[in-house]
Amino acid sequence: MLTHPQFDPIAVQIGPLAIHWYGLMYLLAFVMFLWFGRLRIRQPHIAAQGWQARDLDDMLFYGVLGVILGGRLGYVLFYKPSYYVANPLDLFKVWEGGMAFHGGFLGVVVAMWLFGRARQRSWLQVTDFIAPMVPCGLAAGRLGNFINGELWGRPTDVPWGMVFPQAGDGIARHPSQLYQFAGEGVALFVLLWLFARKPRPVGAVSGAFLAGYGFFRFIAEFAREPDSYLGLLALNLSMGQLLSLPMIAAGIAMMAWAYRRAPAPSSGA
Repeated sequence: MLTHPQFDPIAVQIGPLAIHWYGLMYLLAFVMFLWFGRLRIRQPHIAAQGWQARDLDDMLFYGVLGVILGGRLGYVLFYKPSYYVANPLDLFKVWEGGMAFHGGFLGVVVAMWLFGRARQRSWLQVTDFIAPMVPCGLAAGRLGNFINGELWGRPTDVPWGMVFPQAGDGIARHPSQLYQFAGEGVALFVLLWLFARKPRPVGAVSGAFLAGYGFFRFIAEFAREPDSYLGLLALNLSMGQLLSLPMIAAGIAMMAWAYRRAPAPSSGA
């Protein structure tokens, strides 16, 4: 049985200025987005679409706003609506935590639509471009969760079961943050990057991201401890699983739609 290392949440402190590991993970996510984005721009079929490095900088600005605003509102609406109705001022206490991926995802969707309008590009062109880079940010976020010892897993007797002192019960649990790091982070990045290396119909890469993330998140939730204030819901599924099912369905439908409307290859002379 392992015990969580209990990392100091503060990575660097200079006088009154404290830089937390979770903040550094956000910074790492943004750096990886720019780095892999520049690699993606060099791919011939992407370069032919006219993408430039300055587009990445602007997309990052829009995306950061979408993640923060959408993630916070998603957490409030999906997980603790009654609490924030009773304590509306706590909505602004983002330093106390409380972000939801599905809300952040919706925030980014809106942000990329606004970016597309500003650049006179279709929404799906934008989301197809960024989709392969998104799992890097998800991986960094899950590492931040593990460092903080939060969002631990369900009780288990597997050899790598880990005691999270923050849980307060001394029970060995799945290190589900690392499962999500490996699944919706590393594995999804590899699959999407390989899939997107070749030209695909508009909407296909976005659909692959939706279906892939939904699948990996749905599976990982079987090992993750449900939120104490929600527990398991309909069909004995967690909120994360119920929110992931529509993503899987939408992703599959989007890929089918993209390939159905793709022009048929010419037979030649």
